[in-house]
Amino acid sequence: MDAFWPVADVLAYLTGTWRVERSVRDLASGAEGRFTGTTVFSPLDDGGDGLLHHESGTFTWQGVARPAERTLWFLPGRRAGTADVRFSDGRPFHGLDLGTGRHVADHPCAADLYRGEFTVSGADRWRTVWRVGGPAKDLLLTTAYARTDGEPRREDDGPRQGRPDPEPRP
Repeated sequence: MDAFWPVADVLAYLTGTWRVERSVRDLASGAEGRFTGTTVFSPLDDGGDGLLHHESGTFTWQGVARPAERTLWFLPGRRAGTADVRFSDGRPFHGLDLGTGRHVADHPCAADLYRGEFTVSGADRWRTVWRVGGPAKDLLLTTAYARTDGEPRREDDGPRQGRPDPEPRP
């Protein structure tokens, strides 16, 4: 990608429905998989600032297709226009600042490190590349997002929930 598209407000940019296509490669074994589905960024039910990110679709690994989904929280970051991404139980995942159209984030997970690069190419397209390395994993996950404006939004596009506790309880 030659040029990045700056995003002044991450939460405003992400709001809506996106088509998702993800390739997953296990760099150690050479195995490959694919996820196709939808990600919906919707307001939190509790009326608080932030978005519920619900992804659902089909993950195919070694010829076996199965349903897959995940939920994340995109809460306002410390600086205007940024986001604090959390797992659905409130644990921190990473920050996100797309002010330049590109952001790199790290997330340590046990002895492995997830390093994500987020790039925006326009109002309706962005992508992530996560490189996961460590003793347990050696993966490359590349995800393309394309806005699906014009498609009807349904109430069953994903769970509607309030904000998680900012600090999970032990």
